[in-house]
Amino acid sequence: MAARYGIGAILQPRIVINPIKSNNMFEKLRQQSFTELIAGASTEELIWMNGFLSGTLAWRKNGAAESIVPVSIASSKHTAVKITIVFGTETGNAKALTGKLSTLAKKLGFIVKAVSLEQYKPANLGKEQFLFVVISTQGDGEPPAAARKFYDYLMGTGDKLPQLQYGVIALGDSSYPQFCQTGKEVDERLYQLGASRISPVQLCDTDYEDVATAWFSKALNSLQSGVSVANVQQVSKTPGATHKRQYSGVIGRSINLNDRGSEKQTYHMEILADGVSYEPGDALGVVPQNPAHVVERVLQLAAIGPDDALVYRGETSTARQLFTYKVNITHLPVRLVKRYAIIAGHDIPEMAIALSDLLASYPLRDNAHIYEVLEILEPITPRLYSISSAPATTENEVHILVKRDEFLLGDEKRFGLCSDFLTTLTEGTEINFYIHPNKKFRLPAPDTDVIMIGAGTGIAPFRAFVAERAAQGAPGRNWLFFGEQRFATDFLYQTEWQAHFDAGVLTKINTAFSRDQKEKVYVQHKLVKEGATVYEWLQSGACIYVCGSRRPMSMDVEEALLQVIATHGRQSAEEAQAYLDGLKQADRYLQDVY
Repeated sequence: MAARYGIGAILQPRIVINPIKSNNMFEKLRQQSFTELIAGASTEELIWMNGFLSGTLAWRKNGAAESIVPVSIASSKHTAVKITIVFGTETGNAKALTGKLSTLAKKLGFIVKAVSLEQYKPANLGKEQFLFVVISTQGDGEPPAAARKFYDYLMGTGDKLPQLQYGVIALGDSSYPQFCQTGKEVDERLYQLGASRISPVQLCDTDYEDVATAWFSKALNSLQSGVSVANVQQVSKTPGATHKRQYSGVIGRSINLNDRGSEKQTYHMEILADGVSYEPGDALGVVPQNPAHVVERVLQLAAIGPDDALVYRGETSTARQLFTYKVNITHLPVRLVKRYAIIAGHDIPEMAIALSDLLASYPLRDNAHIYEVLEILEPITPRLYSISSAPATTENEVHILVKRDEFLLGDEKRFGLCSDFLTTLTEGTEINFYIHPNKKFRLPAPDTDVIMIGAGTGIAPFRAFVAERAAQGAPGRNWLFFGEQRFATDFLYQTEWQAHFDAGVLTKINTAFSRDQKEKVYVQHKLVKEGATVYEWLQSGACIYVCGSRRPMSMDVEEALLQVIATHGRQSAEEAQAYLDGLKQADRYLQDVY
C-alpha cells in the first residue's frame, strides 16, 4: 500500500540525515540545530515529531493562518493531564481515528480514557474536565445509532457543565447537504450548557486523518501550554460537492444481470466519459432526478403552475425545474416532517414520508404556506455507487452495479429514487456525475494477498480489484467470497469470475446462495467453514476487504472473523478482538459498507 506518514510510521533503528542542499530553505545554523535535534531524539520523540509535522503540513494546506507551536515533550511527561475521548461511529472511521489520537496523546504524557458513546454514561459529563468527541454524521444529518443515546441526552438535558473543556472532531462527507451536522450540533449544545471550547469544532471530509491529527495536536498543545485557541477561526473551510470535478457522460450499456425468476433487478451500467479518472475502490456520485409523475402530483396538490418562478436558496427557477432537479420530495426525514406539521397545523406521526403524501394526507390550510414549506426542503442528496471497472482495462468509461430498490407503500409499488432513475435510463442518454475518492478502500501492494467478501452489489469493487490486479500482473493471491440468493438467477458476473479463476488470477472463490437449500447460508458461514485457510492467509499478511450492507452483513462477517481468529489462532475472545483491531490499525481490514 502507499506509505502513510503519521504516528504509526515505522522508524528504522539507524537514522541517516542527508544534508539540505538549498540554503534558501534553512540558514546553516537552523540546519545544524535541526540535524542535532533529529540525531539526538529518542524513538518516542521521533514518533511524536513525525505525527506532529505531518499534521502541521496538512493544517497549513487547508488554510491555517497561524503556526502551531509544539509543547515540550520533556515537560509533557511530567504533566499527568487526564483526557477522555469518546467516539460515535457507524462505519468504524471514528473508532479508528480515536485509536490513533489516543496513541498520540499517550506519547505526550496524557492519561487517556477512550470509550464508545454506546458505552459512555452521559451523566458522567458533569465529572469530566477535558473531553474530546469524535463523531460522524449519517446521510440525513442523523447521529450514528451507537451515539443516539448520548445525542438524545445532550439535546434534552438542562444540566450545566461549567467545569468542562471540550473539543469536537466532526466526520462527514461534503457530498451530502447535512455535512458534519451531528458534530456541529454536539459542539453547539455543549457550548450552550456552559462548557468551554479547547478548540473550535473541526469539520472533516472523507480525507480526514491528517487534518484531524493536526487539530488534535494543537488542542493538546493548548492544554499543556494553558493558551486557549477556542477563538481562532477553524482551520478547514467547509468543503462542498462543488469542489468535486463534474463529468458529463452517456449511457453505453445497461443490462439486468439477474435471470428470469429472480426476485431482484441488478443492472450492470457502463458510462462513457472522456477523461474520466478514478482508482479501484472509488465510487461514482450522481444526483438523481425526481420522477415526472411525482413532480406533477406535488404541483397539483400545492396549486402551483409548472412555469411559476420560484426562488430556492437564492436561485430562481421554474416550479417544474425546481421540483425535478433540485429539492428532495420523495423521502422527507422525520425532522422535516415535524417542521411541516407546524406549518400545516396538523398532528403528524413521526415518520419519513414523501412530500406528495404529506400534501395529500395533511393538506396545507392556506396555499400560500407552500412557500414556507419550500424554505425547509433540502437539496436532493447525491447517491454513491461503488465503481466496478478497473481504469487499467476501461479507458474513458466507468462501470457501476445498481440494484433497483422496490417496496410497497400500502398497495402501491414504489421504487428507490436513484436506483429507479438510473436503471430506467436508456443507452445514449446523457448523465452528469462525479468521482468520489475512497482512500480507505485501496488495493495493497501487488505482492500482497487479498481476501474479498461481498454480498449482492457489494461485489462491485471486487470486480474492479481483480481486473486491475490481472492487468498489473500482480503476484499476490486473490480470494473471493460472494453471497446472493440463488445460483441460477443471481450469480453476478459469473462468467467473468470463471475466466479469472481459469487464468489463475482468482486463486479461490467461495459462494453462498442463501435460498438454494432449506437452511439459509451466507458469506459469514463460508468464512467460518474456511477458517483454517483464512487464518493462514492472515498470518501470511493478507488484507481483508468487506463490501455490502452494514447491517447485518458486515457485522456478521466481523463476528465470523473473530470466531476464525479465536479458533484457529487459539486465542481468547479478548485476544481475538485485539488481533482484529490490529488488522484495522494496519489497514489490513477495510470496509466499504452502506
